[in-house]
Amino acid sequence: MAQKRSIFEEVGTDSTARAAPTPGLIERSRPGARRGIRIWLYLLFAMVVVMIAVGGLTRLTDSGLSITEWKPVTGALPPMNEAAWQSEFTKYQAIPEYQLQNKGMSLSEFKSIYWWEWGHRQLGRAIGLVWALGFLFFWATRRIPVGWTGRLLVPGVLGGLQGALGWWMVSSGLSGAMLDVASYRLALHLGLAFVILGVLAWYAMRLTRPEAELMQVRREGDRRAYGMSTGLLHLAFLQILLGALVAGIDAGRNYTDWPMMAGSLLPPYPFQLDPLWRNFFENDALVQFMHRIAGYLLFIFGMFVWVRGRKSANRRTRRAFDAIALMLVAQLTLGIVTVMYSAPWQLGILHQLGAVVLWVLILRARFLSRYPIRQSVRG
Repeated sequence: MAQKRSIFEEVGTDSTARAAPTPGLIERSRPGARRGIRIWLYLLFAMVVVMIAVGGLTRLTDSGLSITEWKPVTGALPPMNEAAWQSEFTKYQAIPEYQLQNKGMSLSEFKSIYWWEWGHRQLGRAIGLVWALGFLFFWATRRIPVGWTGRLLVPGVLGGLQGALGWWMVSSGLSGAMLDVASYRLALHLGLAFVILGVLAWYAMRLTRPEAELMQVRREGDRRAYGMSTGLLHLAFLQILLGALVAGIDAGRNYTDWPMMAGSLLPPYPFQLDPLWRNFFENDALVQFMHRIAGYLLFIFGMFVWVRGRKSANRRTRRAFDAIALMLVAQLTLGIVTVMYSAPWQLGILHQLGAVVLWVLILRARFLSRYPIRQSVRG
């Protein structure tokens, strides 16, 4: 027979009281060193941004073909004596860039461009080393969150592919078929760098909050804003590739009037090369025209996405789209100024870094559209 209980008995004093609910599988899984991994990803992100800037300067100073061999390990050491320097210079003198463009260059002048390319390759090695050491540390100490091991392998795999793609790009300027590297290979090389940036930024943003929270707030996300920001991301990527084509053939240093090109709406002789497809990669008039038109389309669509993003009920999401609009205005203005001043290296690098900023801002708005940060009823 059950024992009678007093109406004044305090709740919770019975030993048969219900135990506290246990967290779900996501909460009970190994959380890992999320903060440490996030810092590591931020470091890699910063190094890749510097790598993009150094790569741009290497291109603008015509230094990319100064090292004519790909030695992933032994190439880390520069020439250590005059005989070694002369050997490297002799190899450079055998390629078309020297014979057709830099004939008569002194050894001291060669050293200045050599150091740019060597520094560019060294930075690539440093990024690979930082990734490898960080991944091995977090993996060996079992600090990688559940489900993240494969994800954290992705930047390393892409980095290795980037190294091979970089040499494939450089080799196109050594064969004798062209004076510089192939512009389409340069575009692929830069495009992959932005893909790596995007992966690092997205992973770092995901690690700022627990997986359980992300799964919960995803139901509160703005699907339309997320889809439109995804489209804007793709259009921005296309514009980045076109910018690389412009840089690859120095198309930004011609046709310096705006909004016209050589006094006309359409550039002169846009299809003068044979076969036809070469014009889309090697015709400086057509390549710059495509870059301009894509820039206008990116700006117009970006403003449309901004208007839609402003309708979000979440204050931080709205501010993320505000930042995109401001950067679009700044980047479009900078692009016009760069062309009108015949693309000096200072403006060229600033324009390239502007693309990095815009890329990250679009990613951030896309992320917040899908995983909004919760706010009070008052906003």
